[in-house]
Amino acid sequence: MTKITPVLMAGGSGTRLWPVSRQSFPKQFAPLMGEETLFQASARRLSGPDFSEPLVTTNSDFRFIVAEQLEQAGIHPGAIVIEPSGRNTAPAILVAALMVAAKDPEGLLLVAPSDHVIPDSAAFARAVRQGVGPASEDRIVTFGVTPDRPETGYGYLELAGEGEGPQPLARFVEKPDAALAAQMLAQGNFLWNAGIFLFRADTMIDAFRAHAPEYLSPVLAALDEAKDDIGFLRLARGPWDSLPDQSIDYAVMEKAHNLAVVRFSDRWSDLGGWDAVWREALLEAPSENGVVADGNSTAIDCHDVLLRSDSDDLQVVGIGLTDVMVVATSDAVLVADKSRAQDVRHAVGALKARGRKQATAFPRDHRPWGWFETLALADRFQVKRIVVKPGAALSLQSHVHRSEHWIVVSGTARVTVDDKVTLVTENQSIYVPLGARHRMENPGKVPMVLIEVQTGSYLGEDDIIRYEDVYARSSTD
Repeated sequence: MTKITPVLMAGGSGTRLWPVSRQSFPKQFAPLMGEETLFQASARRLSGPDFSEPLVTTNSDFRFIVAEQLEQAGIHPGAIVIEPSGRNTAPAILVAALMVAAKDPEGLLLVAPSDHVIPDSAAFARAVRQGVGPASEDRIVTFGVTPDRPETGYGYLELAGEGEGPQPLARFVEKPDAALAAQMLAQGNFLWNAGIFLFRADTMIDAFRAHAPEYLSPVLAALDEAKDDIGFLRLARGPWDSLPDQSIDYAVMEKAHNLAVVRFSDRWSDLGGWDAVWREALLEAPSENGVVADGNSTAIDCHDVLLRSDSDDLQVVGIGLTDVMVVATSDAVLVADKSRAQDVRHAVGALKARGRKQATAFPRDHRPWGWFETLALADRFQVKRIVVKPGAALSLQSHVHRSEHWIVVSGTARVTVDDKVTLVTENQSIYVPLGARHRMENPGKVPMVLIEVQTGSYLGEDDIIRYEDVYARSSTD
């Protein structure tokens, strides 16, 4: 079988799994189910003898997270494509098709979101193989999941045929109300729309030419003018920003007449809410009273609840709760009835309206060299914990409004302050005066941890002037 190019879409910023999923670090990069992140599990599922190296589409904020998580999973990317702005799935899929077509017009692509849970990778691979024949014959193959409940949070696919194997698609159905969902479940010829597609590169390009021609010229221009950015492919912003913001379903699939559906009857979830996380966790480890509680949580006389704390310093205790979900991080706690899982996004909107940073940002800020988090913040001072990966380096920079004092608590730092370079080891410290050009590096083989104390009239992250940066970032990046 010809190798399939997997296309992982990793640019989304879902809000229904807040506070663990936020705009600055969405759910695909979090270990929601097990030790691996959803993105890593998706990349591993689309690797092996049937697949070539993955093509990943993401945005500038997540590019280093994508690269790091693939490296941790031992998967080398064929390309990591940076979208200048969010334009939904249609243009991203066309970019992937054009990139594959440049090498092999009849090359097969499997497009999949990077935040789904599919525990049985072998069953999924068998379903993909069922779709190879129709896809090779100029069909666009979509994958539908056999429903086990009248779910209102998913779109549906209506089958036009019966029996095993790929079937023609009659129509797409938008997310239904409860009554319609129950009716479709009873009929038996409706599947959940998994949003996974298999097709030949030239087939998809022809579909855009027929049904959404307005995409072709801007996407081609964005690719033609794309630039290499230290190993990432950065699409050109001008033509890209002119594109419509539409999903592939609206732009192409609902208009196309060459669609086929492969039924997938094993476990699948898009983890579209905390109720889905609760349901999946119970399938992994059944509980007599329906309690899902992590190591930082304790349930007393509870039934059908989810208790989760992502902070070792914050213990969650539930007493006498039924059908409730409690999810805590170091800076936010969600408490909701499980039936209101789809309304969590409204909480994010309410927090945004009040200007609360918890709506979009985590206390821990991931950077290409490691991460930092704020431990204390007040007028004219801020205390941070900074972790620098082995061999990594921050940019050579200066600040206009603040000075800094660095105390190494683990590992060794190589510190540049103006023309002086100093090795600072555990329990040693160094002072960085206001305006001094400075850089911090980790020359060791283990992560370096330090405490940074900032003092000054303004402590924002935009008070930075970069002179040199191995990650090619600007002062605003």
